[in-house]
Amino acid sequence: METPPAASAYAICRVVDIPNRRAKGFHLLRSEPDGSEIPWHIIVVRWDRKLHAYVNRCPHQGVHLDWEPNQFLDGDGTRIICGKHGSLFEVATGECVDGPCRGAQLEPVRLCVLDGDICVTGVVPADDADSGAPVS
Repeated sequence: METPPAASAYAICRVVDIPNRRAKGFHLLRSEPDGSEIPWHIIVVRWDRKLHAYVNRCPHQGVHLDWEPNQFLDGDGTRIICGKHGSLFEVATGECVDGPCRGAQLEPVRLCVLDGDICVTGVVPADDADSGAPVS
């Protein structure tokens, strides 16, 4: 995880809001350079002392990964699974290790932790496009 300046980090939840070895989905709006706003669905996986985040989109057919709300991990709880086609992805890398998109990768999302908050970096949420202030 990176440690960016606070002005470019946008809090989405507290670290303690995601139990260890679990994942949580977030439905955000992202502001594009042309001023348009697009839905930005991401998942965050807390794995021991590390956090991993990816865009909630399977590279196989572009569908959301969760088969039920916030259900992103396989039955063993060790890999991210696509609920539509069963592709399995490594939590730490996002690489597909089994299924129709084997070898492809989930799109990573940059994160940092500031004062116990999980923050996304490198994007401007649509709600803040005008102010440039972090989400609290």
